[in-house]
Amino acid sequence: MKILLVEDNKSIIKGLEYAFAQNGYSCEYCLSLDEAVRKAPFNYDVAVLDIMLPDGNGFDLFKKIRRYSDLPVIFLTAVDDEDSVVNGLELGADDYITKPFSTRELIARIKRVANKNSKKNIITVSGVTLDLDKSAVFENGKQLELTALEYKLLSLLMQNAGKVVTRELIFEKIWDVSGNFVNDNTLTVYIKRIRKKLDADIIKTVKGMGYQVAEVSE
Repeated sequence: MKILLVEDNKSIIKGLEYAFAQNGYSCEYCLSLDEAVRKAPFNYDVAVLDIMLPDGNGFDLFKKIRRYSDLPVIFLTAVDDEDSVVNGLELGADDYITKPFSTRELIARIKRVANKNSKKNIITVSGVTLDLDKSAVFENGKQLELTALEYKLLSLLMQNAGKVVTRELIFEKIWDVSGNFVNDNTLTVYIKRIRKKLDADIIKTVKGMGYQVAEVSE
């Protein structure tokens, strides 16, 4: 299991990294909202978000994540008041835990939300299957040979199947192996490459807006 930890207290980070490793989990941490926005939500199983961050708060980050992902989220906070708890849960967070906390309790909560979300890790549209656990895409049982960027792009679209994913959102979340953000021209090229690798015509162009993955009409 891979965990995204967003926390600015390095002592807490060090302790949690050790606890996660002892349970066989890998962990990547971010010290700020800006850094976390660039990393989330790709290839993580659970996100643990501190509410109080130096350049924003966990609620803001949660809203950004929910724009394009159902990644399970646990709020980690020193704010032990009813309003904060209610706010987080009403936004749709999976759970919360208040500092100081037991690492055993946090691990138990992580396991619970991860198990709850496990059924969402496989998405199938017209014979095309996205397996988030394997970071792979299959069509009629055969794995597609995709580059890292092609996989990220198709994964973003399939995780939002039935919804229009705007070009602006894609530009915000997808960048190439050199760290350069994809622009309008290169996005069109990558979409064409993915379509050529798919037999099913599941990627629709929504003129003036972006792209949508949808079931192929019979």
